[in-house]
Order: sequence, then structure tokens, then C-alpha cells
Amino acid sequence: MKRFISLSVIFFLFTGLGIPSAMAAEKQSTTDIASNVKSAILIERDTGKVLYEKNSQEELPPASMTKIMTMLLIMEAIDQRKLSWNEKIRTSEYAASMGGSQIFLEPGEEMTTKQMLMGIAIGSGNDAAVAMAERIAGSEDAFVDMMNEKAKQLGLKHTFFKNTTGLPVSGHFSSAYDMAIMAKELLKYEDITKFTGMYEGYLRENTDKKFWLVNTNKLVRFYPGVDGLKTGFTAEAKYCLTATAQKNGMRVIAVVFGAPTSKERNAQVTKMLNYAFSQYQTHPMFKRNQSIAKANISKGKEKSVEAVTSEPLSLLTKKGEKTADVKKKVILQKNLNAPIHKGDKVGTIKLIKDGKVILESPLVANKDVKEAGWWTLYKRSFGMFTKAGR
Repeated sequence: MKRFISLSVIFFLFTGLGIPSAMAAEKQSTTDIASNVKSAILIERDTGKVLYEKNSQEELPPASMTKIMTMLLIMEAIDQRKLSWNEKIRTSEYAASMGGSQIFLEPGEEMTTKQMLMGIAIGSGNDAAVAMAERIAGSEDAFVDMMNEKAKQLGLKHTFFKNTTGLPVSGHFSSAYDMAIMAKELLKYEDITKFTGMYEGYLRENTDKKFWLVNTNKLVRFYPGVDGLKTGFTAEAKYCLTATAQKNGMRVIAVVFGAPTSKERNAQVTKMLNYAFSQYQTHPMFKRNQSIAKANISKGKEKSVEAVTSEPLSLLTKKGEKTADVKKKVILQKNLNAPIHKGDKVGTIKLIKDGKVILESPLVANKDVKEAGWWTLYKRSFGMFTKAGR
């Protein structure tokens, strides 16, 4: 069902990157990186490589880190043009009734998607999360079904959602590993860090109900390069955080569950980030949405569609480690029939070193391709006959 396109492109990366002698000075034991939390994980975003983990598969209450999945589905809806940034979202009685952290939406109050996302990303607004869920899926319950379906698509085996907010309820759980994969997926949408990376902001600026938002993730302000993603706290979950930071072109994701205090939560994540940036480096290969090949489409208004990268692709090495002779192989799906929607998988790209696949990632359609009408198909067939008869 697949055809192989031979691409003899070989990437020769700079060798001798970094200073080997620096590695000895920066070596540190990983045993005490996140000693004072229930579970933790540290991954490099582009490759998904696990750099450190502790009880990373343990099922625990994620508290408001749940909103990482909520924000992911919002960003997907925007990317698929099912939702616009400036669309006004109306607040229902139910959404306005949410307890816990909120931006104090009133029944019937309207805010744009952008403002609602600010309320979720910075203020952890439960009311804003439910209002957006109702807009996208019709009800919070239907949106939760979408969350669990997305978790299955991502291959998450230790996650199940009961609500969009993370408010305590039996049977609502995730794991450090699963949360890191959700964060990795969310970070495909680069605009999200414009919200999660804000330390403060305002809602209802031109009214007498002006509302000041302050990010509960203090590392956004105090750790250079941190621009997200989401904190969490309940009495059961304790202090949780999924953080991301970028430095020298490398983006990492650190997750902790169950820290005893917010100060300790930040300290543990800081140690994880310090470890990543002192020990590893990335070598960028492709940006997200970079065109790689063309996939043929049957019965479409257009005969082909650009197959683009679905995420940034990089190689990861220890600092000072050499890398070279990396080949790419592109596999395009056969028998693709219209309609094709933007973001649909149309192939796979593999990076290969020494005969081994070191990175594999989906290629997706860069736009919609609608079904062709009968007249278009007739003219196309007629053209084939006339060419064959020459």
C-alpha cells in the first residue's frame, strides 16, 4: 500500500560541535534530579527522546495540567479553520458555574477565542475551558470524548479524562510520560507559547471589570527560555507542572507530579532543565510545514497535494558528540482518494543513520483537496484517451 521514493540526500552536519572537555565539567548524576516528587519525565521535543524519568508511567491526578489537552484541541480547531481567533464565544450558565480557578465569566458574557485562550493558558480558567469545550463540541461531555479519542490517537495508555479542567473526580488520571507527549503535540502549534509564555495580561481592558491575569508558572519569569506550559494543583494531586523551555535551538519538556510545595515543584523542574541544556544539543533538520514531496490524489480537483512535515525534526546528541551521514527516506501512501483534509496523514519521513531508523514522523497534507466533479473527471479521462491514441 505504500511506494518508496528514493531520495539520495545526505546531510553532513558540522563535526566537533561543542567542547568535549566541557562534558566532564558538566557531568551530573541523574539520580537526584527530581527526588522530591511522585513522578517526573524530561524529554527533548523534536525527537521525543527521554532524557530522564522517574515513575513516568504511574497513573496520577493531573489537576489543571488537564488543560494541555484542552488547549491542544482548541489549537487543532483553529488550525483546521473550524474556529477563528476573533470569533466571540458565549458563556453558558454551566460554564460560568465552574469552581476552582476561573476568570469569573458571567452567564451570557462573550469573549473572543484569543481572550478565552489567555484565560486558560495564563489564569487556568475553568470557566473559559468549559466555554471553549461547549463551542467546539456542543457540550463538555462531548468534548471530553474528543479528549479521550485524541489520547488514543497519541497512543497514551495511562490517561483518561472525565472533564476539561482537572477538577477532582474519581477515574480522571494521567502520567508524566503521557503528559509529555500531549505537550509535545501541543507545541506543534507555535502560537500557543505566545499565551503560555506570558507572565501577565489583562482581560476586559476597556471596561470597569478589567481583570488582571498572572501566570501560575513562575518559571516563565524566572528561568530564561521557559515559555509554558501548565501548572496544576489540588489537595490530592499536590503541586504539578508541565514546563517547556528553549535554548540554543533545543526545546525540552519537563513534567513533575506530586511535589509537596510550589517552591519545590519549581526547584525540581529547574534541575531537570539545567541537566538537559548542560548535557545535550540538537541539530535541526526540518521545520514544521516544510514541503518534502507530492502525494498523488485520485478523483480530486487537484491531482496531488504537498506532503509537509507535521512537526519540527532534529537530531539529538550529547554535547560534543559527532554526527554525520544521515539519510532521509520518504514513504508516500498509495491510493489516496479525495476528499483530503489539511493535516491528514499522506506519508512518512524517516531519518536513517548506519542503516537504522533514528527518527520517524508523519507527513501531512498542506491543504484541503476536494472531490472532483464528473465533468472534471470526464475531461481528465478524455485527455488520457486522446493522448493514448496519438
